[in-house]
Amino acid sequence: MLWWINQQLHIFGWSIVVVMKDDKILEAYPARVKFRGFDDNNNTQGYIKVSKYMKENAEELLKEAKE
Repeated sequence: MLWWINQQLHIFGWSIVVVMKDDKILEAYPARVKFRGFDDNNNTQGYIKVSKYMKENAEELLKEAKE
């Protein structure tokens, strides 16, 4: 999901930076960036991961949306 959010933020020259160590998030903060977007491989993997999440959580997401 971070990939998707950063993809949207790149339009405006921003990104969310996450600093990790041993699979633990140490800090997260916004940062200005010069680049826009990700390469094709990262985009393809990102779309697959988001689609998988949606498929696995569709019922719960629909239930929450109706509440």
